[in-house]
Amino acid sequence: MAVPKKRKSKAKTRTRRAANKNLSQPKFQRCPNCFAPKRPHRACMECGHYAGEQIVEVWEY
Repeated sequence: MAVPKKRKSKAKTRTRRAANKNLSQPKFQRCPNCFAPKRPHRACMECGHYAGEQIVEVWEY
């Protein structure tokens, strides 16, 4: 079995691993209550609704 002659540095290893990470835009959906954009599976930050229920009390300034 082949064995490397020299040890790879942490920077080389981490650079190689980081190249495979996909950096993409976060996905958004429309809130069914107020139609504001929100992340999926999270409460809406505009109205506080999630799955048709008021979950979070939203303060308006």
